Amino acid sequence: MNGEGHFPEGDDLPAHQLVEGTLAPIVVLDSQLRHLYVNPAWVEVSGLPASAFLGRTLGEVLPDLRRPDDVLRDVLTDGQPREATISGTTGVASPLGQRLWRAVYHRVDLPEQGMCLCGIGVEISNLRRYLDDLETAHQRLALLDAAVTRVGTTLDLETTCQELVDLLAPSLTDLAAVGIVEEEFTDAPPPSPGFLRLRKTRGVAPTGMEWVLRQLGGPGPYIDVPRGVATRHCLDTGRPWLGNLASDELFQKVTVDRRRTEIFRAAGIHSFLIAPLITAGRPVGVVLLGRAGSSQPFDDDDLVTIQALADRAALSIDSARRYSYEHTMALELQRALLSEPSTPHPAVEVAARYLPSGRSVLVGGDWYDSIPLPDSRTLLVMGDVMGHGFQAAVAMSQYRSLLRTIAASDAGVDRILDELDRQVAHLGLDRLATCLLAVLDPGAGTCTAASAGHLPPAAVRPDGSIEVLWLPAGPPIGTGLGGYESLTVQWNRGTTLLLYTDGLVERRGTDIDVSVQALETLSLPVHGPLDDMLDTALARLANGAFEDDVAILTARRRD
Repeated sequence: MNGEGHFPEGDDLPAHQLVEGTLAPIVVLDSQLRHLYVNPAWVEVSGLPASAFLGRTLGEVLPDLRRPDDVLRDVLTDGQPREATISGTTGVASPLGQRLWRAVYHRVDLPEQGMCLCGIGVEISNLRRYLDDLETAHQRLALLDAAVTRVGTTLDLETTCQELVDLLAPSLTDLAAVGIVEEEFTDAPPPSPGFLRLRKTRGVAPTGMEWVLRQLGGPGPYIDVPRGVATRHCLDTGRPWLGNLASDELFQKVTVDRRRTEIFRAAGIHSFLIAPLITAGRPVGVVLLGRAGSSQPFDDDDLVTIQALADRAALSIDSARRYSYEHTMALELQRALLSEPSTPHPAVEVAARYLPSGRSVLVGGDWYDSIPLPDSRTLLVMGDVMGHGFQAAVAMSQYRSLLRTIAASDAGVDRILDELDRQVAHLGLDRLATCLLAVLDPGAGTCTAASAGHLPPAAVRPDGSIEVLWLPAGPPIGTGLGGYESLTVQWNRGTTLLLYTDGLVERRGTDIDVSVQALETLSLPVHGPLDDMLDTALARLANGAFEDDVAILTARRRD
């Protein structure tokens, strides 16, 4: 090895043709890891002449490369060849950014040099980039798959939006927030002409950046978005908006209030991506994402992945929004119907409760009523239309109106149920209902009841004991089968009659008859207001949240 760093000719092998002509970088190092020789391939990738290497270590020549010095010393020590990795940047720019070589080092003895190292490397930057891209693709496919099971687990709008931002951050972004297009303006004046209202729902930010979410859209639960800002552009065009390494001018396109650029700068946010939530060709909202600090700007792969996630989430969010709207309408309808003044005979005291399910947003067809009859008698009604939602609530109102009309005939409770069943079947209402009727007669001291597939009432005695009144159970209303039977029992002063729907007692995994029988073990206040009895019964039977809607009605003779 001469001072010029040229590889010498061998006796029979044109070594310089093989070594200096190969595309693989080859180096020879002395025992101090200083360069004795570099071949043209290494000169080309390093961007430096061979003379820059001779007599110097790799760290002295290319300090931006990570060097395997420990591995090289081990080879010098025991003579066992080893593989090592060299990575970093050289003076030659690469579209791959960081470059990567895999090298193998052998210990050799050279005349006049003694123990040396010979290293031969192969660049694997493309392979590493391919593997990294493949891993990123797998991770993003996993995110898309996760969206199916993690977003839209309930029909609650707020929960669905929270699930979306939790999926996006921190996997794909530092900060995420969702705004939903507001179409109903029941609790605030409508936006000015040309503005579109977004309701702020849920957001997520790194620890210490939560204040950004609070200030992002200004005070209040809504943002009225004019034309010309990025959010409105997304909603109008259905296409995402990307602002990488944004200038102040670009930031001002993200927010309605230009002063909020200062918020972004203070939080270290440098890039924004806004993706529309589109379903059936119409916008239901937007998701806004921001990257801050050392996070890389969004790239094309981010854009594709995030929009795909937004498209999937839009379906769940739209379903939750429509269901929430239907639930609100049904609940308002049901409350309006049930809030009509009860009109029992003055000799009868009545109290009632209606509670929607605590474990879902469903509203059912539960209803109750009290109708005065001649001779100081009162008809109590408890019914449950099968199904949930707005249609069940509408059907409930039809049943209630029909029953009031039929009850005016002052027929017996069994005859009323027969006629109700006949008329419902004739009208073709597609929802069956269970129904319990009870006529309280203070003068005679009797209670006459009949059931159309409904759970039996319970009598709460003055001494606190409770008895379930098992009635002959006829078919549900709407079958057209009829054939109902009544039962008359004594109704003494101080006795309270309790009517209810199955949501009060039905429990998963427990036979309904067992659950009803358990009513007899309750301890209820019997001498105070009926409202106290209702509150106590609901508290002791709830066990957390009711699994179905609950309607409960109590009645007793006035003193």
